[in-house]
Amino acid sequence: MKFIFCSVFTLFTLTALAQKEVVLTDKSADKKVEVTIDGKPFTAYYYPGPDKLKKAVLYPLLTVNGTEITRGWPVNPRPGERVDHPHHVGMWLNYESANGHDFWNNSLSVNHEKGTYGTIVHTGIKSMKSGKKQGELTVTADWLDKKGGLMLTETTTYVFMGDAKSRTVDRITTLTAKTDVTFKDVKDGMFAIRVARQLEHPSKTPDVFTDANGIATKVPVMDNSGVTGNYRNSEGVEGEDVWSKRARWCNLRGKMGNETVNVVIIDHPKNLGYPTYWHARGYGLFAANPLGQKVFSNGKEELNLTLKNGESTTFRYRTVIASESLSDEKINQITADFGKVK
Repeated sequence: MKFIFCSVFTLFTLTALAQKEVVLTDKSADKKVEVTIDGKPFTAYYYPGPDKLKKAVLYPLLTVNGTEITRGWPVNPRPGERVDHPHHVGMWLNYESANGHDFWNNSLSVNHEKGTYGTIVHTGIKSMKSGKKQGELTVTADWLDKKGGLMLTETTTYVFMGDAKSRTVDRITTLTAKTDVTFKDVKDGMFAIRVARQLEHPSKTPDVFTDANGIATKVPVMDNSGVTGNYRNSEGVEGEDVWSKRARWCNLRGKMGNETVNVVIIDHPKNLGYPTYWHARGYGLFAANPLGQKVFSNGKEELNLTLKNGESTTFRYRTVIASESLSDEKINQITADFGKVK
């Protein structure tokens, strides 16, 4: 009887955690591709154009229970949210300094006459495939300078997966230079998510953050009710101390209502600067920046990436959104599996 019980339990566990069907739906009239997993909304590739956003993003990102782990503002504001950094929308990849152009801080809120801003423009859907175990979306974009000149072309493949407890998205982005391009070693980059208020660290003091063009954003002390976020990285560093530390992965843990949520971003061994430095802030910015080495190491290291015309580089990241607690051992296993992805 004991053997039968264990066998049934094992079968139930394997069945419960089996990969679910992923369906991608092109909603071109709304400038997005919707992604559902097991018949439930997960996210959308959202490309409304530079008159609304200066880059395409995944927005929003939902747990298996339908809880939004991304901040709503400025696209869909929710009560009690911060309204700082209007360029922090959903999940994205860009950079603060490419040939002196700031792609990271660009938004409709900045004065474009006072800064040198670049814009990333969606140029097409290359392929889209639903599947029983995963879905794939490949899109293209142009990185344009302030005069509209082409600096880089981007090809990004998203791989969407999910089971009964989690949702996973891999982002694999190849950037190809169309002129000589230098990514200067700076703080703001590269792959990021802006999370919901509940996943922030409880704020104790107000702060002011200034971007590369001297534009200041005030981040005030807010009501900490229901705010439970806490970072932990692969090296065992906890809390806001993960900022400026190298690690293979970083896990943001918290509660959203009665739901336990873990959001894990995983670096890839083939990425430049591996293991990445983390630009993860308590106020809700969760980012990996392998190119910000001088800032994060207090000048001990420096990495200025130059791509000659025609040269390419690829960045690969996996994000796991789990409606349960994930142990370091479990995340290490997921990280090892992701390392096998080319």
